Amino acid sequence: MTATEKNKYVYDFSEGSKDLKNLLGGKGANLGEMTKLGLNIPPGFTITTEACLLYFKNPDKVMADIEPRVLEHLKNLEQITKKKFGDKNNPLLVSVRSGAPMSMPGMMDTVLNLGLNDDSVKGMAEQTENPRFAYDSWRRFIQMFGDVCMGIGDEKFERILDKYKRDISRNAQDTDLTVTDLQKIIADYKALYEKEIGYPFPQDPYKQLFLAIEAVFKSWNNKRAITYRKINNIPNFGTAVNIQTMVFGNKGWDSATGVAFTRDPSTGENQKFGEYLSNAQGEDVVAGIRTPKKLEEMKKEFPKIYTQLLKTMDKLEKHYRDMQDIEFTIEKGILYILQTRNGKRTPSAAVKIAVDMFKEGLISKEEALMSIDPFKISKLLFKSIDENAYIHVLATGINASPGAVSGKAIFDPDTCEQMANAGEKELILVRPQTKPDDVHGLYASSGVLTQFGGKTSHAAVVARGMGKPAVVGAQDIEIDEENKLFRVGETEVKNGEYITIDGTTGRVIEGKVPLIEPEIKGEFSELLILADELKVLGVRANADTPTDAKTALEFGAQGIGLCRTEHMFMAQDRLPVVQAMIMARHQEERQDALNKILPMQKGDFYEIFKIMAGKPVTIRLLDPPLHEFLPELNTVQLEYQELKMTNELSKSLLNSSPLDEELKKKSKVISLIRSLSEENPMMGLRGCRLGIVWPEINEMQVKAIFQAACELKLEGIEVIPEVMIPLIGMISELEHVKEQLVNVAREIINSYNVKLDYKFGTMIEIPRAALTADEIATEAEFFSFGTNDLTQMTYGFSRDDAESKFLPIYLNKEILMENPFETIDQIGVGKLMKMAVDEGRKTRPDLKCGICGEHGGEPRSITFAHNIGLNYVSCSPYRIPVARIAAAQAAIEAKKKK
Repeated sequence: MTATEKNKYVYDFSEGSKDLKNLLGGKGANLGEMTKLGLNIPPGFTITTEACLLYFKNPDKVMADIEPRVLEHLKNLEQITKKKFGDKNNPLLVSVRSGAPMSMPGMMDTVLNLGLNDDSVKGMAEQTENPRFAYDSWRRFIQMFGDVCMGIGDEKFERILDKYKRDISRNAQDTDLTVTDLQKIIADYKALYEKEIGYPFPQDPYKQLFLAIEAVFKSWNNKRAITYRKINNIPNFGTAVNIQTMVFGNKGWDSATGVAFTRDPSTGENQKFGEYLSNAQGEDVVAGIRTPKKLEEMKKEFPKIYTQLLKTMDKLEKHYRDMQDIEFTIEKGILYILQTRNGKRTPSAAVKIAVDMFKEGLISKEEALMSIDPFKISKLLFKSIDENAYIHVLATGINASPGAVSGKAIFDPDTCEQMANAGEKELILVRPQTKPDDVHGLYASSGVLTQFGGKTSHAAVVARGMGKPAVVGAQDIEIDEENKLFRVGETEVKNGEYITIDGTTGRVIEGKVPLIEPEIKGEFSELLILADELKVLGVRANADTPTDAKTALEFGAQGIGLCRTEHMFMAQDRLPVVQAMIMARHQEERQDALNKILPMQKGDFYEIFKIMAGKPVTIRLLDPPLHEFLPELNTVQLEYQELKMTNELSKSLLNSSPLDEELKKKSKVISLIRSLSEENPMMGLRGCRLGIVWPEINEMQVKAIFQAACELKLEGIEVIPEVMIPLIGMISELEHVKEQLVNVAREIINSYNVKLDYKFGTMIEIPRAALTADEIATEAEFFSFGTNDLTQMTYGFSRDDAESKFLPIYLNKEILMENPFETIDQIGVGKLMKMAVDEGRKTRPDLKCGICGEHGGEPRSITFAHNIGLNYVSCSPYRIPVARIAAAQAAIEAKKKK
């Protein structure tokens, strides 16, 4: 931008282009781009996102600065259209619409038909010879302006409208209203406006215009927009304001309005999809007020325009090289394109579109991968209904967003959010149709069901964007909002009762039904193969059981990055032996218990090694405090008291004490639990400290690991064990523990007379270990970052306490911008990690480094792992596909920067 353009807050569409998206917003930039492409775009201009952000700092100055520029561009529109803004006989009407750099459908505000008043509506009626169209447009403008600009609830206008429609018939539509009906509605609307605001509806079009511009600016910071930005990690770009000449889809039955997608946004199939309404305006389609017609029906109703629209769709998809979501209007038989943008799509559709476009030669392999949102890719693993199960289908609606989910039917978004915050997970939001203000309830829910609307309605678009199952337009259900229930024939479903929705087929099913877990197939597999060709980072799994290991392999794991041995101790058949080991008074007793545990652990390792044949398996030695394997103190004390009372009763009645021995055992357990209890157990006797105090525990585990590995080696199966010593903070700890365990390993390997490729390394989870990584690397052959504990210790947070008590407040007040337990804090924790990698490799250049905390499956953390030179990330099996794609994207981005 040149110096003279620095404060150029207003751009004509002819000056815009897709490259100015951050300045003009997605809508404004694309309107400029389509104008240059020669498409039939209603003329207009855009106020920049820069002006929006400055507005929040100094609103009066910004409005004063932009006013002469807006008026200048308005005069230009008058010349182009040969109409005059505010003219009684030939009025120029405009839309005032938001448009952020990143798509936020329905989250901000729009005003249509702006420029009408009591005088110009008469002129428009005469000029068009269509009074019904003129008064319908005037009615719509008063309603939108009152709601958007002045904060009068839309439902108050809807109640007036519904009253007049009911007077006609129970199922009357907006199009059934006569001119007389509309004039009466307008009078009631204006009376409502004056009652709510305290003065009459503004008749000056210029006052209307600048109030609308301010309202759109302000909508950037409305509740639903802020919520949507937080959910989708959208930066504070600000919104542009697009002022565009109105074209009218409600001018008669030779007019229409609609939304079209160049490919199916639910399935990704390469077939045109869309919906439209004749004699309607755009909000009628997206609001779900009337159920729209399918795009194919235009072949009969508007055959020439249908052909023209299909050609335009193809042109736009090829130009933008992505699936397009296009808004259009037909006015008196002429097609106008109002907007195009990269279409929101389900995760499964995103994958199919990316792979198909790559195969078609439209985009490159890299572009295909970069088009995928890794945060949503896990939703590809959608559940489906077990078709062998008996189900009672209550109704069938439109399959708007795939996947099946069972949950409690909840009839208002606030309750849905409250229940989710209280820990409820199975919630289905049920609404007549959703509005942008419902977005918090949609986010909190597991799925959404609406009575009205189509695949392009608000509920459908937002649910698809969030990856949640949705069934919309289920018109067989009748929702009673007041009593919080819906009826289908004689069946009533009340608030809190379970239903199941199938967003893949559109079915609404009574109660809970069995669901089938999904599997990777088709285009998803092809996309993952492309990702593997480009990624540099390895992707391993956190797997503690043979079942986990099998699942991990199915999802493409390249090894196991974390096998937590304590989970093996928790099995019900093993816990008594583990407790006996802990309660042993002497080393001989403890060793006896460990000898019983050893074959159990060996069996586990044998199965896991066998499944992962030839792939590395990192096994973490026992980490948690021992009291975690013992019962809760309060529970044992209660049992002791009950036993004591029973024993005393027996003594008084039968003169015997049959429970004396049992009481002694319980007393011993109570004493042991008390002796093992710690003020801060997560920083107490655990990890390597436990191995130093009770070395026989670590020895048993290493014996089990290497006996299993050696036996498989003799069977001809390749095994790569990596033993991870947890919670090391000092080189002296690692030296002490490693020396003991390496000797055990060598002794076993020699006894089996095999050669084995193995490593001993450590978890970097204490800041001191990161700071002294050069020393630690003299003994450790690999580092695995335990980012959960490293984050806790770096921040001084107890994770459970922080997330339940103050982290939500920190995030709400923006003291923290992100939860550091969800995405790596690159400034603090990340600095320690980078330091550890760099210092460790100075000592040991071939040092293998990875992440095994929950961050290993989080896309931004994976990018960071790539950038600091880690060798692999490790995550839960079901997050492996996410990690593979995110790792490929990180490699692509890094290559671009070189």
